[in-house]
Amino acid sequence: MMVEGRHRTAIFTDETAPEIDQAQYDSGHGPCLDAFRDQRVYRIDSTLEDGPWPEFRHACTDHGIRSTVSLPLLVDKAAVGALNLYSRRERAFGDGEIDTASLFASQAAIVLANAQAYWDARELSSGLSEAMKHRAVIEQAKGMLMASQGCDEDSAFELLVRASQRENLKLREIAQRIVDNAITRRTATENDDRGARSKQ
Repeated sequence: MMVEGRHRTAIFTDETAPEIDQAQYDSGHGPCLDAFRDQRVYRIDSTLEDGPWPEFRHACTDHGIRSTVSLPLLVDKAAVGALNLYSRRERAFGDGEIDTASLFASQAAIVLANAQAYWDARELSSGLSEAMKHRAVIEQAKGMLMASQGCDEDSAFELLVRASQRENLKLREIAQRIVDNAITRRTATENDDRGARSKQ
C-alpha cells in the first residue's frame, strides 16, 4: 500500500516478505505493483522459469519462493493496495485458490479503506482542533492589544503581523507570548496586592 507517498509492505505474515517485496520497490516493477496499478490479478506459476519481473523472480528464488499471486485491493473501483500470496511450491495457485484469495482480498480492501478513512478523519479532527486553539490565542492577543493600544481589531491584527515578520516567528507564537505575558503580569499584581494587604 502507499505509505507517505511510497509503496510499502505495511502488513505481512512472514518476515521474509518485505525483503522479497523490496525487489519490486527498488526496480519499480513487479506483480504486486502491477496489480495495484492495473487493478488485475497477476500469477507467477514458477519463479524458476523466465518471464516478466526478473528482479522479483530472482528475489523469490533466493528466499525459496516458487510461485506467487498478486491481487488488487479494490473499493469502488479504486485500488487501495495489493495483496501478495507466496508459496514454496511451483504452480501452487490454481483458479480455485485465486477465487478464494479474491474473496479475501475484497474483504481486506474494505477493512483497509475503513481504517484509512478513520485515520484521515482523526488527523483532520486533530488539525482542526489545533487550528481552533491557535485562533483562540490570536483573538485573545488582539483583544489585549485593542485594550492597551486603544486601536480597532484590524489595527491590532496588523500589529501582530508586523511583530511576527520583525521577529521571524509565527503569528500564533507572538500571540501566545502576549497572552502569557499578560497572565504573568496579572499574577504578579495579584501577589503584590495580597502581600500589601497582609502587611496592613
